[in-house]
Amino acid sequence: MEFTRRNLMATSLAASLGASVVGTASAAEVEESDTPRAPSVKGSLKRFSTTAFGAEMTGPFVFADGTPLYSLQHPSRENEAPFDKAGIGYFSGFQFDLDGNNDDFDELPTPQTEDEQRQVRSGNGDYVLLAQEEDEINGGAERLGVAQTPDGTDITQDNFVGTQYGDAAYNPDCNQFVATDDEGTEGYLFTNWENSPGNVSRIPLSQDDNGEWSADLENAINLANTDALRELGGTRINCYGNLSPWNTMISSEENYAHPRVSLTATVGDVVEAGSGKGIAGAAQFWNRPNPSEIQDAVDDYYGDESWSIQGYWALDGVEFLAYYLGAERVDQPEEGSETTTYPIGDVYPNPYRYGYHVDFRDAAADEPQPVKYYVMGRAAWEAPDVQSDEKTVYGCSDGDSKGIYKFVADEPIPSYDDPMDVAGTLYAPKITSPEAKQRLSPANVALDVEWIELGHASNAEAEEWIAEYDDVTQVDYLEAHAETDWEEDRAAALEEADKEVVENGNQNYITDAEIVEWAEQYAEDGPDGVDEELRKIPFLETRAAAKEIGASIEFNKAEGVDSVDGAGPGDFVYFGISEFNDDLANDVGDVQMDRVDGGVVYRAELEPDYNVSTLEPVIVGPDFTDPPEDADDALRNVDNVYVMDDGRVLCCEDGFGGPARSYPNDCMYVYQPNVQVDVGSLAVRKGATGTTDLYASSLPQGVSGGRVDVTVSDPAVTTITGVSFADGLSPTNCTITGDGSRAILRFADAEGNVQPGASRATLATLELEAESVGSADLDVEIKKMDDEGGDAIDANARSGVAVVGPQGPPAVGDGEQPTDPDGDGRYEDVDGDGRVDYDDIELLFEEFDSDAVQQNGPAFDFNENGKLDYDDLTTLFGEVD
Repeated sequence: MEFTRRNLMATSLAASLGASVVGTASAAEVEESDTPRAPSVKGSLKRFSTTAFGAEMTGPFVFADGTPLYSLQHPSRENEAPFDKAGIGYFSGFQFDLDGNNDDFDELPTPQTEDEQRQVRSGNGDYVLLAQEEDEINGGAERLGVAQTPDGTDITQDNFVGTQYGDAAYNPDCNQFVATDDEGTEGYLFTNWENSPGNVSRIPLSQDDNGEWSADLENAINLANTDALRELGGTRINCYGNLSPWNTMISSEENYAHPRVSLTATVGDVVEAGSGKGIAGAAQFWNRPNPSEIQDAVDDYYGDESWSIQGYWALDGVEFLAYYLGAERVDQPEEGSETTTYPIGDVYPNPYRYGYHVDFRDAAADEPQPVKYYVMGRAAWEAPDVQSDEKTVYGCSDGDSKGIYKFVADEPIPSYDDPMDVAGTLYAPKITSPEAKQRLSPANVALDVEWIELGHASNAEAEEWIAEYDDVTQVDYLEAHAETDWEEDRAAALEEADKEVVENGNQNYITDAEIVEWAEQYAEDGPDGVDEELRKIPFLETRAAAKEIGASIEFNKAEGVDSVDGAGPGDFVYFGISEFNDDLANDVGDVQMDRVDGGVVYRAELEPDYNVSTLEPVIVGPDFTDPPEDADDALRNVDNVYVMDDGRVLCCEDGFGGPARSYPNDCMYVYQPNVQVDVGSLAVRKGATGTTDLYASSLPQGVSGGRVDVTVSDPAVTTITGVSFADGLSPTNCTITGDGSRAILRFADAEGNVQPGASRATLATLELEAESVGSADLDVEIKKMDDEGGDAIDANARSGVAVVGPQGPPAVGDGEQPTDPDGDGRYEDVDGDGRVDYDDIELLFEEFDSDAVQQNGPAFDFNENGKLDYDDLTTLFGEVD
């Protein structure tokens, strides 16, 4: 069950808009002096591969046998073949051991010569290309990565006049392999193509007895050219993705053109100022004729008062997307004549159909069935990470001043017979750590996260809202915003329309007034109290809605999120922030810290309900103020993160050509986390006892034994009354001090039950008794720990917290004593069984007039009106998951 602040007041701070733009910062932009511990690593980093000159390191994947693969994205055309063309390749002759230890490969030296920089290199194995851009596929009917019009014409600049987001088939990114046999040696490789129109290819792959992989290009297809995907409007800018727990490829659309206002400015700022001048974003100009020319137009209209329109460059390819959908060509001049700005008026893409996670069901079907999860919010999605509860999804939105979002489905996603029935709640983050505003180094501050509920809907509802805008075209842009007849004077009408949109917003789509009204109703009545016609706002205008209610939408280039397959409570989710600068390092907002242009990788521990509440920095990149050679071995501008089955993390870079290094190439690093010993936190009522586990994470060499002390910071609040060791550990010994303030645990693993490579191993369970209301730290001190070989383990310790609440109301009816799951003073778990469900509502209804309820009114006053009434039952009903 999710508990959120339902009456968060909307706030609107004027944005601090300077010269910052999306992209790797130059040394001249760095305002900070040296940032402490930039770079630094909690664990170890080891370079496995460098990609060819000009290419990003994208699309990592590791097959079941440990063979790695990645995409060669937009390499320099001046490289020697085959590294002058984009492609997808694996490392022949090498497999990760998947035992959690970086000893399974050789450290790759930095590429210093031009020959080294112009090729793909690795510490072990040879990079073998399986397929390359524009290879003939599907019996010669298609070219790999190239989208087509409905009549089969390749959408390239050879065939059409206009802008294109990246050369066709030049930007392969995410790779996910869906195995069709138990051994994982046969199946389909799904690859994203980061273009507009977007694309996802499906290539049959197989592995022979010698471990070598081969691609069946004859039977490969571009999913963009299937009827099933075209009927959804296709995709655009398919970036990274995820292999779902139900074994399907989920592709994410990185729709950078979605910002309505630039950086941290809000729609409320526009309404208050009475104009979008200075802060209007790309989304306002989506259906403008030749939309990507809006920046030049604004520069011309406003001169010195012009501004950078966030995301305008991502309007490239929108008109090609219209041709993909079947629009008649415009601006296709005869040889020797000039191109004119003629509006598309027949078929035009609906902006609200792009910027989602796309699940390709039925991988082996003639046409895999695509499902767009509109209900998970619309953003510049780099990637999703679907948890093993099959309900919780974390997503990163790439670009400047963006968010990390969470979606929680009401039921496991694959349990819905119709994916359009998937329903759930969308959340945005609120960073609450006071230290985050104290100009400290990101390396030294963990970010506490509170998740703010934006709204609840079903996928079908969201699609109905989107469909309202299906018929809007470029003609509507001119006719709604200009008095001049565009057919008589297109240039005058276009300038008139542009200036009107700057002043009052694009009236063809969701208006600024609607977003502000939604936020005002949200502040007054919470997410469930808004008018029915405004429920669409957080799902179709996710970033704008989140900013309007004060969420922390200031992350810069959130480019990676992943956890180990099958992750459960206690495992980690990793978040990659490619650049920690701009709105993370200025003097406004919830995060005001030192600048690290090289980025930060955070990890967060999954809680029992798959929530994460703390982002702990584990890798910090260079701050770009030091000599280049000082950053040669540091992670710079992390992009994709991929957690292998043994808990190690592949970290891919997206910093080509930036400063801070003696070489230009992007790299793949393998992160091996330090062993960590944790004690879990717990909440218990006064006079009761509770238990919590002591466990170790990331054990590449297992454990032979050790001594760990757990100390209660305030034994007046709680004391340790007992310890039981995990099954399999032997011999064991525990001493508890007389006052219950400390437990000294000694243990051995003589039979080797803790296997090398274990991502998490429980060592012991502690029993604590609650003495008085309050909280006490549970501090962990590692006196000694050895691995299976007898070598000392370099381990980190992390403390927990014991929270003791009041005794609470007595048992209701035949239930156990009620509990207060979220600590708000109201006892939603009426029957005391540890969960909030319909049984609690039934029990409260049946016993509503009993002394146990009536004499403990504040405990059951769920509607917070100061009295007990039957509306409390209704309110509790609304909180049941």
